[in-house]
Amino acid sequence: MKLAIIYHSETGNTKQAAEWIAEGMREISGVEGKAFSIESVDEEFVKEAKGVVVGSPSYMAQMTPQIHNWLFEKAGELEFPGKMGGAFATEQYTHGGGTQVIQSILTIEMVKGMLCYSGGMACGKPVIHLGPVGVNNNMEKFNGMGNYKEYFNIYGKRFAQKAVEIFNKI
Repeated sequence: MKLAIIYHSETGNTKQAAEWIAEGMREISGVEGKAFSIESVDEEFVKEAKGVVVGSPSYMAQMTPQIHNWLFEKAGELEFPGKMGGAFATEQYTHGGGTQVIQSILTIEMVKGMLCYSGGMACGKPVIHLGPVGVNNNMEKFNGMGNYKEYFNIYGKRFAQKAVEIFNKI
C-alpha cells in the first residue's frame, strides 16, 4: 500500500519530519511510505496512495502560503477524495502555532473529501491528538528537531496501521 507525505520546508526541519514519518510508515509490512516536497511531487504515486499526510512549518500560526496554495491547486487532480488524510507541523518556538497549522490542514483535507486520521487517546502514550509538532533549535537553543523524532516515527507507524486496517477490508 502506498502512503505519501507532502510538505513545504523552508529550513529543512519540515523535510526532516516528513522523512521520519515515512520511516515509521515503512515499519508496517506491505506499506511503501514516501515523502515529497511540493516542488517535486510524484503525482502518479500520490494518485495511487491510499493516504496523504501534509506538513508545513508554522508561519504566523498558519500553514505557509505555499502549502495552502498547493493544496487548493493540486488536491483535486491528485484524487484526494476518499483517501486517508493527516497533518504535521514544525515551528521555531514552543508555542509557535503548530497545532493551529495542523487544524487548518485537516480542515482543507476534510473539505476535499478525505478521511482525517487522529490516533488521539486510542493508541495510548505518547498521545498524538491531531498530528505531531516539532520545535527546531533556530530560535530556542534548548530545543531541537531530534527531540521529536520518536513522535514523528510513531505517528507514521500509527497512520500506516490505520490505513492498512481500513483499506485492506475493502
